[in-house]
Amino acid sequence: MTALITRDELVQGIEAGAVIVLDALGGEYYAKAHLPGALALVEDEVEARAPQLLPDRAAAIVTYCSNAACANSQHVATKLEQLGYTNVRKYRDGIQDWADAGLPVES
Repeated sequence: MTALITRDELVQGIEAGAVIVLDALGGEYYAKAHLPGALALVEDEVEARAPQLLPDRAAAIVTYCSNAACANSQHVATKLEQLGYTNVRKYRDGIQDWADAGLPVES
């Protein structure tokens, strides 16, 4: 199971430019709202897009989706780990928790 990251840790990582954030919902959900600077990467595209999108397999990467009930972020994280990415964490509570905390989203 992928290590988790808290909202506070993620805020710090984004502010410091120290993490690559991946939105595992993609499509219209990503277009409607996503975490600041997040890149869209859904499970079906990981193998094809990850090498170009994420060339550094040691980079700090955080996946998220809608909330704790959504499995998309874990599926993307697992595929990344299988491809040899070594510093992947999951923001389990997702964009719902982020927005409920009053933090900014982009569209």
